[in-house]
Amino acid sequence: MAVDYLVIVVYLAGMLAMGWWGMRRAKSKSEFLVAGRRLGPAMYSGTMAAIVLGGASTIGGVGLGYQYGLSGAWMVFTIGLGLLALSVFFSARIARLKVYTVSEMLDLRYGGRAGVISGLVMWAYTLMLAVTSTIAYATIFDVLFDMNRTLAIVLGGSIVVAYSTLGGMWSITLTDMVQFVVKTIGVLLLLLPVAVVKAGGFSEMKAQLPTEYFDPLGIGGETIFTYVLIYTFGMLIGQDIWQRVFTARSDRTARWGGTVAGTYCLLYAVAGAVIGTAAKVLYPNLASADDAFATIVKDELPMGVRGLVLAAALAAVMSTSSGALIACATVANNDIWARLRGIVRTEGEQHDEVKGNRAFILLMGLAVIATAIALNDVVQALTVAYNLLVGGLLVPILGGLLWKRGTAQGALASVAVGGLAVIGLMAAYGILANEPVYYGLLASLAAYVAVSLATRPTDAAVLAAWRERLAGRAPVPGTASETVSEQVPAAQ
Repeated sequence: MAVDYLVIVVYLAGMLAMGWWGMRRAKSKSEFLVAGRRLGPAMYSGTMAAIVLGGASTIGGVGLGYQYGLSGAWMVFTIGLGLLALSVFFSARIARLKVYTVSEMLDLRYGGRAGVISGLVMWAYTLMLAVTSTIAYATIFDVLFDMNRTLAIVLGGSIVVAYSTLGGMWSITLTDMVQFVVKTIGVLLLLLPVAVVKAGGFSEMKAQLPTEYFDPLGIGGETIFTYVLIYTFGMLIGQDIWQRVFTARSDRTARWGGTVAGTYCLLYAVAGAVIGTAAKVLYPNLASADDAFATIVKDELPMGVRGLVLAAALAAVMSTSSGALIACATVANNDIWARLRGIVRTEGEQHDEVKGNRAFILLMGLAVIATAIALNDVVQALTVAYNLLVGGLLVPILGGLLWKRGTAQGALASVAVGGLAVIGLMAAYGILANEPVYYGLLASLAAYVAVSLATRPTDAAVLAAWRERLAGRAPVPGTASETVSEQVPAAQ
């Protein structure tokens, strides 16, 4: 395993080096939080694909393929569908807003009264997303080094916190681009063909496995519908995803770059399911479906290649973890802490804002590592995160974008009713039940429509300013550095 260890060590050292390089570029709030809003199509596509395809999509996607066959692709497939929908229908308008958080968008649309409450819900979602990604380090480092769970979480989490704190979005963008390349080579170009060949090809796989393993709907219609509600809609409104949209240099980059990334996700979904199906032929009696990825990598790949594929799994986890971490810190600092303190930023405070956001990334990173050590069930933590996100924020966000009659009171009622309904229903039906997100979303919608219609319409001046921002015509409150960054050639 010496060569495999060397591959992993070089990879991790490279991540830290990019964090140091990114620190030299992140001199303003815009550079630190959204990479100066100047990523070109190639880098935007790669980093967007990297953040949405994390450990759950890689290790979990293969595990679902092991358990259900080709229909195990649906979880990751719905993530790709969500990214495609976001890119085609909403990304251009989101990018033109020139904000930093989802809550800032809600304030613009509804007149400045939705920020803190929506920020709390979004903070809880991003925190749990970062925690679940961090927990996944334990699985990977256990395969690599037979390492203690707590030590594995601390090691993996510390590397992500270090490069994210140093360079912010620039460091995360550079590392995500490397991680995208490593995942593409490791999973799609190496592990996928090797797994199929080792299993005897598709004809042998069909001969060895039940026919339902090759039924596209074998996982069940209700499960697919739940995946659409949680993951497809979750892609439309998550701070971690929106913050990447904010990095695009233009509407066209956001739309077409995101479309490329979404299409890549669809291919990645099918690849994971096929690898899992092949693993079922090779190892029919694994104790856990989630062991399929590590087992096939460890037993079937040659030296060196094995290290690269494990680096690909590590890359998948790190990309999601770092994206969720900076999103969590951005929300905590800009939507919660600054608002509660009543801080109004001025143009002359740019450098201090970088320091403040850097401090919040470090603080949130330490909280994520501590929480990951304390928790064991990744699936439950991730389910709580997405249930709160979709149940609490989907309606007021999409309502604000699509329905001009929606009001601030309706948005606040929607967040409160949807969030409380999801929490209560999870307590009643169980965290993994489908009912919390179904009924929570309906309750949120009912509250939004009823309260909006019962209250005075949003002030005409607020709506006019909102429309100007959506069209990209209004002057954007911001920094001199943002203006300068628009004149700098975009990162390709």
